[in-house]
Amino acid sequence: MTGFLGQALLYIIPFLLVLTFIVTIHELGHFLVARRFGVKVDRFSIGFGRTIVARTDKHGTEWRLAWLPLGGYVKFSGDLDASSVPDEAGLAELRQRVIAEKGPGAERDYFHFKPVWQRALIVAAGPAANFLLALVLFTILFSVIGERIAAPRVAAVVPGSPAAEAGFLPSDRIVAINSRLIQDQSEVTQTVIMSAGDPLRFTVDRAGRQLELVATPRRVVQDDELSGRIRVAQIGLALRPLQEDFQFRRLNPLEATGKGVEMIGTTVATTGTYIGRIFTGKESGDLLSGPIGIARAAGGATRQAVAADPDPGYIAANLALTFLQFAAIVSIGIGIVNLLPIPVLDGGHLLFYAYEAVARRPVPARVQEVGYRVGLALLAGLMLFATWNDLQKLSLFKFLGGFA
Repeated sequence: MTGFLGQALLYIIPFLLVLTFIVTIHELGHFLVARRFGVKVDRFSIGFGRTIVARTDKHGTEWRLAWLPLGGYVKFSGDLDASSVPDEAGLAELRQRVIAEKGPGAERDYFHFKPVWQRALIVAAGPAANFLLALVLFTILFSVIGERIAAPRVAAVVPGSPAAEAGFLPSDRIVAINSRLIQDQSEVTQTVIMSAGDPLRFTVDRAGRQLELVATPRRVVQDDELSGRIRVAQIGLALRPLQEDFQFRRLNPLEATGKGVEMIGTTVATTGTYIGRIFTGKESGDLLSGPIGIARAAGGATRQAVAADPDPGYIAANLALTFLQFAAIVSIGIGIVNLLPIPVLDGGHLLFYAYEAVARRPVPARVQEVGYRVGLALLAGLMLFATWNDLQKLSLFKFLGGFA
């Protein structure tokens, strides 16, 4: 029992805290822009299920804290269905009902009767809030901790690996990959992971002399402390910078903000590249994670932060900084997912509004219905695939033989 409670504290609670915080910021983005445009909001809920505490503000919005911390939601007045994009018949019915109940002109306070550009901005504000949150968190991190750059120095070469075949030697310093200058060893790891089966041209500095070496990453199975068992592309290099390879500086707020923008851009570009490689058959999708994987990563980050130093003050500070970084990355991921053009997500709503802006009328009800069924199927399939990945990484299918 004690072991189970310990695992819950280590994995589940950090995951729920991070998820609820990020989703609340996402919904707050929708809410603030809606309020700016005068949209009537019935409820803003943090969590789901039974209400713990609630109060209603002067605008008639119920602010609610619920017992199940799995995110939250904002409910606009007059929502007819999950799509928030009723067709012409639905809009006419809603208009008549609002006018009958509250008088002519009252419908102008409802989301569905706002201009399409305002509705699009309200919907886009959710993912935008996620990216803004990530930017704020990265800015805090780079301002408080600073930027550490570790030039990629080869410490060891795995015998028989692509790196060994290419001619890498210990003490080589990687200068560029495919003519792109490399400053930090994380750039090498990221490039290799995204290039399984694709030859990479490395420019290395060997005792002051520059050489070009070509290595093709191969997928290998490895156990990662944060992600579990995964198949990932490698070339067989162990990177360990020397003292002179390190650079460290604390950034001022403007520099930190610029670095945060760069981090967000890199994360979005890498995610887009990875998804594209999945659709072209170059990646298996092993690195996609669902709730179990995110919870495991949260637990791993917590464990690392606690194990770094036994001093309680240091543990608290390290936990705070670790979760700032973790929350920033997860927030970017949620922002990206919500912008996918799937009808049940914000990106699907924006797709419907783009049609409405061009056609001058909402998407027909039948098209919406089909779109939502397909969207739900796609989203459910994505979640099942990600959850299967998570279970595979935990080796829970070993009893079936050959799956883990």
